[in-house]
Amino acid sequence: MPSALPDGLPAPLDGSLPASALAGTDDLPRPFGFYVHVPYCASRCGYCDFNTYTAAELGGGASQAGYADDVIAEIRLARRVLGDADRPVETVFLGGGTPTLLPAADLARILGAVRDEFGLADEAEVTTEANPESVGPAYLDHLREAGFTRLSFGMQSARAHVLQVLDRHHTPGRAQECVAEARAAGFEHVNLDLIYGTPGETDEDWQASLDAVLAAGPDHVSAYALIIEDGTRIAGRIRRGELPLPDDDVLADRYLMAEETLTANGFGWYEVSNWATSGAARCRHNELYWTGADWWGAGPGAHSHVGGVRWWNAKHPKAYAERVAAGESPAQGRELLTEEDRRVERILLELRLKDGCPLSLLHEKGMAAAEFAVEEGLLDPARFADRHAVLTLKGRLLADAVVRDLVD
Repeated sequence: MPSALPDGLPAPLDGSLPASALAGTDDLPRPFGFYVHVPYCASRCGYCDFNTYTAAELGGGASQAGYADDVIAEIRLARRVLGDADRPVETVFLGGGTPTLLPAADLARILGAVRDEFGLADEAEVTTEANPESVGPAYLDHLREAGFTRLSFGMQSARAHVLQVLDRHHTPGRAQECVAEARAAGFEHVNLDLIYGTPGETDEDWQASLDAVLAAGPDHVSAYALIIEDGTRIAGRIRRGELPLPDDDVLADRYLMAEETLTANGFGWYEVSNWATSGAARCRHNELYWTGADWWGAGPGAHSHVGGVRWWNAKHPKAYAERVAAGESPAQGRELLTEEDRRVERILLELRLKDGCPLSLLHEKGMAAAEFAVEEGLLDPARFADRHAVLTLKGRLLADAVVRDLVD
């Protein structure tokens, strides 16, 4: 969860939603997921600006040991707010932070609360993020027995010096070991996260990371360009001249290396930064975000969306815990999305997907921009003829710029 929250409108203390947001949940149920934010980390990565806290940063008034109970209280609030509509949960995603800093039994209890209150859909996807050093075989066995189906490990790089710049503290090679341990525990779906463009990383370093991923054998890979966020440790080092700013041309070259290597080894892109070996290996929870479905976000700073209403929780674990203990909604603010808001968001998100976005979403200026993008080789002409805007490989390198033009 990003550290900054928008201002928005006041959120009601009981968490109630307007009738328009709940309409259709019985007759035409929208896909529904749960996100659980676990804001604890053993140490802070140099590039991270998420709403996370180390023990030293947390201060008093919030208990990591009692965190599962706080989240379970919000899950029960969600059931009250959403009423009696039959909304089995299709995806559950525990992110952070480092969810696996909590005991496996706590993660199992959180999942159990979602199951008890809402029920899980058949073949529900249940994911947790994990740092490689925070789990072992017994922990993974416990998660699998509890009903988790998917794991996402933060590998970032196979090179020690790159991990050091990122302030990542796991041992090179440990992420690959985790994939083997996950397979032994019975997990069919495993993701490895990578970051490219770290200052000091060479082409050889990046290729070594890609090769290490392939050797580990996950069925999903996420690869993100390093983004320098204000206030992070790495931003300060760049500002002081200790590290160079990532170069856009280098980032483009690294992306092309990832695409070539992964595609040649059985992975296909389905979102600009995500590759999977099959449709079943895709992250269905993220697809739920990208296609504008409904989800409830539990935990400090977590965002939710139901029926065109978006809201976000109080950021600090202490404030969050106090509100749920009082039986109140932890929501800090919310906004009601207009039809125009939703149109723009669909373009922003769907254009990043392999299937793109329908041209019917574009206004006159956006349509003219799309026609120009086809001429420039940024959009697929065959799909354009099929009334869809779909990025080419060249377009994926310039996705943000293409999106900006199409939303006009």
